[in-house]
Amino acid sequence: MNSDVARYPSLDQRVVFITGGGSGIGAALTRAFHLQGARVAFVDIDDASSQALVEQLNAETGWAPRYWRCDIRDVEALQGVIAEVGRELGPIHTLVNNAANDDRHTWQEVDVAYWDERMSLNLRPMFFAAQAAAHQMIEAGGGSIVNFGSISVQMAIPELSTYVTAKAAVHGLTRSLARDLGRYNIRVNTLVPGSILTERQLQKWIGPEEEASIQAHQCLKLRLKPEHVAPTVLFLAADDSTQLTGAAIPVDGGWG
Repeated sequence: MNSDVARYPSLDQRVVFITGGGSGIGAALTRAFHLQGARVAFVDIDDASSQALVEQLNAETGWAPRYWRCDIRDVEALQGVIAEVGRELGPIHTLVNNAANDDRHTWQEVDVAYWDERMSLNLRPMFFAAQAAAHQMIEAGGGSIVNFGSISVQMAIPELSTYVTAKAAVHGLTRSLARDLGRYNIRVNTLVPGSILTERQLQKWIGPEEEASIQAHQCLKLRLKPEHVAPTVLFLAADDSTQLTGAAIPVDGGWG
């Protein structure tokens, strides 16, 4: 493990479940937890990227995270994988609700079916993954749930109304679950990424003009990358943050 990276002994051999863990920010999370010695399981629908990540980590470390292909819009399938992870690896201690999709749309074209589909991807899986994983966390004596919000809630990004609505709701979900699950020593927090320059964002939405605008808003003049998000998620999963719940933690370079 890189000696410059913080080491969290409490994460060693703990079971971590990540949605969307095969590419982008999710892949950085899978890598970071794996290098901490955690037993990582993740779901995704990008088989090529996910299998490549598994093979790469296996080559680097001699062992590999576990990957299940799962469309998280299928709640039964998602909860089924979570149950299988518990049987095969042991009770889940950390759930990272990372997966989402920020495809653009105009307000005029949104119909009921599209609205429901967007919520079934960007909001609904967070609750039902937490519902399934919480039973295992109770068995383990506690745990940590990290829900991913978005800086888009405070930005006026056009053609993103359904995504922003879902991400705004994440804050309420986190606060409510933090209250309900706190009695079981389960912590629930929101991680709020800024404008993270993933490959997808650079290919689809962020060009030189957009990046210049991002830099103008950030206090820190750096390109935020997926690996900048992972350290905060590690902290929220580790025993070092045992006093933190119901919080929204920004990783945005000081957006203003």
